[in-house]
Amino acid sequence: MTNILVTGGLGFIGSNFVRLALSKGHRVLNFDAVTYAGNPDNLKDLESSSEYEFKKGSITDASAMTSALQSFKPEYVINFAAETHVDRSIDSPAAFIHTNVVGAYTLFNTTLEHFRALPDNEKKSFRVIHISTDEVYGSVEEGASKEDDVYEPNSPYSASKAGADHLARAFFKTYGLPIMVTNCTNNYGPYHFPEKLIPLAITNALEGKNIPIYGDGLQMRDWLYVEDHCSAILEVAKKGRLGEKYNIGSKNQLTNLEVIQSICNALDELKPRADKKSYASLTTHVTDRPGHDRRYALDIEKIHRELGWSPSVHFAEGIRKTIQWYLENTDWWTKIKNQTYAGQRLGVAK
Repeated sequence: MTNILVTGGLGFIGSNFVRLALSKGHRVLNFDAVTYAGNPDNLKDLESSSEYEFKKGSITDASAMTSALQSFKPEYVINFAAETHVDRSIDSPAAFIHTNVVGAYTLFNTTLEHFRALPDNEKKSFRVIHISTDEVYGSVEEGASKEDDVYEPNSPYSASKAGADHLARAFFKTYGLPIMVTNCTNNYGPYHFPEKLIPLAITNALEGKNIPIYGDGLQMRDWLYVEDHCSAILEVAKKGRLGEKYNIGSKNQLTNLEVIQSICNALDELKPRADKKSYASLTTHVTDRPGHDRRYALDIEKIHRELGWSPSVHFAEGIRKTIQWYLENTDWWTKIKNQTYAGQRLGVAK
């Protein structure tokens, strides 16, 4: 059993990772600030587990981070905590700099101090994994971004994540913090906060509302089922080389239009509308996002070659599983949309 400290474990990817880690026999401390996207309902059914513990706190709070590290004594620290939605970063970039840059620095610095105080035998197994994004590489017209490609972030969100990635490298090179960085493509699956493209499309469709599509809808993304992503992170933690970066993707590249069409087709079959019309009739094109990157793609050969990891869920399978989850968990997403979205701008893509 490995002690894993997860930051941001009430969010979409973090909560799925907590579930996977527990299913693999690990013990988890979930350290989360419980912001708008940190939803306690995501892990409510685990509250009675003796292997799961929750502690409220922010990665920007050095004292709280130090306390969590000292009391839990983790072997792995996995940082999911971040502000993530591009639209929000355009409207309010300061929050992204505070959490994603200052917060990452605080986390790296406190874990470094903790690491230095460990006995030599415990230092050997201690790992920090920083979770990042494909957006740091910028828009890719053709081919796929490799781990050593130049960063070209184009939004306040991706710039803040790029800054954190550079800090991670610096803490490894300068101080010897045993850290690794993973850069993933667009995730989708259960517990996805309904401001992102896929859950927004699913839930708006089920509510009979318009399904918004930015611009011409030809922006292309690689869609990674969240459980595949989580399994890759565990492999990096167990077998990755310290100081390295690993791209994590699925090779499921689709335009936003193709994603929306897949959702509408599946919903037409799984839950036909009362008026017999296709859900596709609800789609509407809206003004494009400022500086909207056209295409992201990651080369995932390195993680396959070094760690033997490959994605296992194809988009056609994953999207049906995702839709089925939203059909079966209406209370979860209606509660979020009713409480959170009143008067707020809705995003339509990562």
